[in-house]
Amino acid sequence: MASEKIIAQKKEEVKLLAEEMKNAKLILLTEYRGINVENDTTLRSDLRKVNAKYTVIKNNITRRALEECGITGLEDSLEGPTAVVLSNEDYLEPSKVIYNFSKNNEYYKIKGGVIEGKVMTAEEIITLAKLPSRETLLSMLAGALLGNISKIAVALNEVKKQKEEAGEKVAVNVEAEVSTETNAEATPAE
Repeated sequence: MASEKIIAQKKEEVKLLAEEMKNAKLILLTEYRGINVENDTTLRSDLRKVNAKYTVIKNNITRRALEECGITGLEDSLEGPTAVVLSNEDYLEPSKVIYNFSKNNEYYKIKGGVIEGKVMTAEEIITLAKLPSRETLLSMLAGALLGNISKIAVALNEVKKQKEEAGEKVAVNVEAEVSTETNAEATPAE
């Protein structure tokens, strides 16, 4: 039987992990079977760059922390070796890092996760990870808006030119009428 000291230590681990999970925008469960130390180090480094934390935690502790957070639906994902990825800032970039890593490592798999409080399957997370980054989407939006604005500017410029040409025609017609009238007045009537 486990000693009370070990039980207290595990309860503290569950409590700390549950607190981290409550604040996280992203909780990813991954299977890290078949990953070597070099690849693991690279993955951890890439995740740190996007402010995500990667840890290997016993499934029992992870299960209890999820229960403490009120998260259900990931029980089946806690089979076999499981690593937990947590991010408090962004869910898209860490998901992309994990997805790209799993493409290059056939045994590394996304099992499931939680994004902003919603339990998601591996397929849903992969679909999100395939989306362009926020910066890319913003630049695409800006490009579309600038394109429309330039089209409006060109159209307004054409309207201005047409009005100027129409104004010149009116001015020419007025001048012609004025000169006709002056010529008519200058010529004596017989």
